[in-house]
Amino acid sequence: MKSIFRVGLAVGLLFSAYACYAQEEVVGVSDPEALFHDKNPKLDRNKQAAYHIFKDLLEANHWDLAGNWLTEKYIQHNPNAASGLKGVVYYFTQVAKREPSPIPDKLVKTKIVAVIAQGDYVVVATPRSGKDSKGKPFTTTWFDMWRFVDGKADEHWDGATRP
Repeated sequence: MKSIFRVGLAVGLLFSAYACYAQEEVVGVSDPEALFHDKNPKLDRNKQAAYHIFKDLLEANHWDLAGNWLTEKYIQHNPNAASGLKGVVYYFTQVAKREPSPIPDKLVKTKIVAVIAQGDYVVVATPRSGKDSKGKPFTTTWFDMWRFVDGKADEHWDGATRP
């Protein structure tokens, strides 16, 4: 009886270990632009600012337009970039060396999973790909969150760590 229990336990642990690594792929929605609108005018304005942060700044690298979407104060909680409008622009243009490209009509590179807005906050979830220590690819979800003041991002959080 003990050996049957041990075999059952071993099989259960094996399937449990496999289940820890089985996952559904994280994918974006088919119409991400629709997620950046809201019936509430304040939430719509904030979602649209987040949209332009993704499209104009992060995708097209037009950091010369950052003042349209970020406040001068812009508090940055990402450990790789300094706070302030000048600090974040410096990071993307001088440290990351991002070169501008034409601003697309719609998001081209960025896939969007969800956009949630409440009060002064907008959270955007995007798929993120990686490889585990054995080189096996996986997807997970990245989150960016902004606090807006008068339609501009004044504070930002994400899951970034230092390299």
